[in-house]
Amino acid sequence: MEKTFDPAAIEKRIRDEWEASGAFRAGRPERAGAEPYSIVIPPPNVTGSLHMGHALNNTLQDILARHARMQGKDVLWQPGTDHAGIATQMVVERQLAERQQPSRREMGREKFLECVWAWKAESGGTIVEQLKRLGASCDWSRERFTLDQGLSQAVVKVFVQLHREGLIYKDKRLVNWDPVLNTAISDLEVVPTEVKGHLWHFKYPLVTGDGQETGEFIVVATTRPETMLGDTGVAVHPDDERYQKLVGRRVRLPLVGRLIPIVADEYSDPEKGSGAVKITPAHDFNDFEVGKRHGLPLINVFDANANVTLAGNQAFIDGVASSAELDAAIGALDGLDRFKARARVVAMMDERGLLEQIADNTHMVPHGDRSHAVLEPRLTDQWYVDAKTLAQPALAAVRDGRTKFVPRNWEKTYFEWLENIQPWCISRQLWWGHRIPAWYDEEGNVFVAENEENAHIAAREKHGRDVALTRDEDVLDTWFSSALWPFSTLGWPEETRELERFYPTNVLVTGFDIIFFWVARMMMMGLHFRKEVPFHDVYIHALVRDEKGAKMSKSKGNVIDPLHLVSEYGADALRFTLAAMAAQGRDIKLATSRVEGYRNFATKLWNASRFAELNGCARVAGYDPAANKITLNRWIVTEAGRAAREITSAIEAYRFNDAANAAYRFVWNIFCDWYVELTKPLLQGEDGPAKDETRACTSFVLDQIYALLHPFMPFITEELWAIKGAEGEARENMLVLSSWPKLDGLDDAAAEDEVGWVVELITEIRSLRAEMNLPAGAEIALVIVGADQRIRERAASWEDTLKRLARLAGVTFAEAAPKSSAQIVVRGVVAALPLEGVIDLAAEAKRLDKEIEKLEGEVKKFDAKLANPGFLAKADEEVIEEHRERRDAALLRIEKLRAARGRLG
Repeated sequence: MEKTFDPAAIEKRIRDEWEASGAFRAGRPERAGAEPYSIVIPPPNVTGSLHMGHALNNTLQDILARHARMQGKDVLWQPGTDHAGIATQMVVERQLAERQQPSRREMGREKFLECVWAWKAESGGTIVEQLKRLGASCDWSRERFTLDQGLSQAVVKVFVQLHREGLIYKDKRLVNWDPVLNTAISDLEVVPTEVKGHLWHFKYPLVTGDGQETGEFIVVATTRPETMLGDTGVAVHPDDERYQKLVGRRVRLPLVGRLIPIVADEYSDPEKGSGAVKITPAHDFNDFEVGKRHGLPLINVFDANANVTLAGNQAFIDGVASSAELDAAIGALDGLDRFKARARVVAMMDERGLLEQIADNTHMVPHGDRSHAVLEPRLTDQWYVDAKTLAQPALAAVRDGRTKFVPRNWEKTYFEWLENIQPWCISRQLWWGHRIPAWYDEEGNVFVAENEENAHIAAREKHGRDVALTRDEDVLDTWFSSALWPFSTLGWPEETRELERFYPTNVLVTGFDIIFFWVARMMMMGLHFRKEVPFHDVYIHALVRDEKGAKMSKSKGNVIDPLHLVSEYGADALRFTLAAMAAQGRDIKLATSRVEGYRNFATKLWNASRFAELNGCARVAGYDPAANKITLNRWIVTEAGRAAREITSAIEAYRFNDAANAAYRFVWNIFCDWYVELTKPLLQGEDGPAKDETRACTSFVLDQIYALLHPFMPFITEELWAIKGAEGEARENMLVLSSWPKLDGLDDAAAEDEVGWVVELITEIRSLRAEMNLPAGAEIALVIVGADQRIRERAASWEDTLKRLARLAGVTFAEAAPKSSAQIVVRGVVAALPLEGVIDLAAEAKRLDKEIEKLEGEVKKFDAKLANPGFLAKADEEVIEEHRERRDAALLRIEKLRAARGRLG
């Protein structure tokens, strides 16, 4: 073995070996009769690159896949990428601009799509190679793309069938509109941003029944003066006594002249602004609902670019009498950008004496996550899915336990979203994506069909002749195609062998932010088209934050690049860090120091393996761990069995941190720290049966360690498996295809009791020495109090070890503890260290009391802060969490110091 472990030197080679051997392929001949196990990867955007969320998500999936594979299952971890409509189109358009090539609209749809496919072939899918660097054991031979031929066929079939069933339809509703990208976008692509703005208070004149102004006004408050041009009502709360007598009356809309009603609606908040709000149903989601309740018309006053459009706008002009005021508004505002129009509207209202006041106002404003533009609620014709109908079976499947969420609390989020679900807008005004399979005749009739030929057949049946048809320009929301992912990737709509074998999948691993956007929609589609849930379990992992608990963002400059960590510390170290910190329901606070620490863990394993090699510990054909005669060897095999059970049950329960920490404890604390140390006298002593057994046992346990660690740290374990496999009998398989440890029936309670007692005794003595500030070179006699014959024999047989590892002068026995001694209890056995003359016991007691008092004072300060509502309201989340952690650390330290103080009497 090389003296040091170098991840960079082995990772690429091992990746190539795995791929060349077909180790990750589902359906290997030798597993034809094996139990199937399947996971579909949440498809990353084809434009994407690996970020820490991807690293966590895929590490956890890989742990499950590798573990199941080693259990002998036929594993399919289905990979693929999403075409990412908006993101990809933006990337290519930006590239065209940088190269000074014709724009998208200049070159036309067909040529532009050729450019996108060319970009995809050259630069798309970078993230796939990055996932391979992480060690992801997907079946890469089955990689899919949401725009490939098979998935496109599935999308068309679903759209056409749902349309025929009345579950897809076209409607005019409000959508989140990006005026820069000129498309509707999903709620997931909306970034609410806190903005310091204003609240403008405008006076709207009250009118009589015949439309004459009375000289009275109602004051409305708005954050968006420019939308007043589309007002069709004013709302007041039904219980607001100030306005009850005005409900049912009308006001004249300033600048326009439109007469609009005052309606009573609970949406209006009497405590906010003036208590009266303008209602613009075509430009606000809440106003849209108010408008529906009261039958108010919808008037759109912006074009697709969010410029004011008044001239020739029939909806704007209808019902409004011609006037100089209306002509002036059209002349001054038509064609203006919305923000310029805002300033102009305010100025015009002020000129007319209708601006009562301007108040500072901080509020949330929606921005597009790609364009960063302020979004507009826009009234447009779009395609919708009747999500409420499809949601009912999806709700039932979780309620009756066919699909379970881990942690269970996420079921509540799932239920809340689906119980209040709105129609799902699935059309996007883009060119890159699945083009909607709908064709229109000149009269506007729509023909939805699998292809243009079938659309013409349908049109011919309607008209009795051939008519010209034009295809819908829009494409489908990318979430539509990814909703089919669990079965479309397996070959549906064809009834393939893979579909029969691997659907439904075992588990979905994903983040909480797409429970609605993806998980719920896969449930809807899977149940509708396959009559089965798409997955039995949904594991929701937490966020990866920075070490202080702040969410990572480029603006904060606290983003940690996983590829940088892989280059610096190795993929295994990053993977193990993420797994060890992935506690259910708790965000990960990632510090580079943690990754460095687990790189040291890999080094520890390497050094232990090298120690074994230097001491002749090689695999022995026919070695039977059950036949061990030496207590120490029976103990380590017992501990290995315990670790295997803990790791297995934790992985199967998705308690990744418990699994990783059980592996860490066994490998570092039990094997490397104790077993290796305790075997030195045997391995470095005389040749004979004891040394032979210990060598064989050491090699055997290392093999179990490589296997148990493999799901977490696949590279180093595969390398060590190969190195140790070169000794003695050849390996049957690479580690990735080898069996998960089966260590049942090897437990030896007597060996565990004996060696466990020795280990705990040494640990307690070391801890006591540290807490009491005993001089490092001070050798003190250990006195075992009231020992029976069994304990006396045990202590005698391990005396050399106790003296060496606990720095003792010797081991003696007494019926009572000596005066001025510190006492410890290990598994019911009392032991004492006489300290008279070694340290000043009184001074030590005083020191401990003082440190305890100081820490208790710190805890009180933390408690006071954490109980202060003002502090909790103003402090950042990460600051509050830091205070809690420091308090907990102080309490833990107090507990240890009190234990030390108690030993002094």
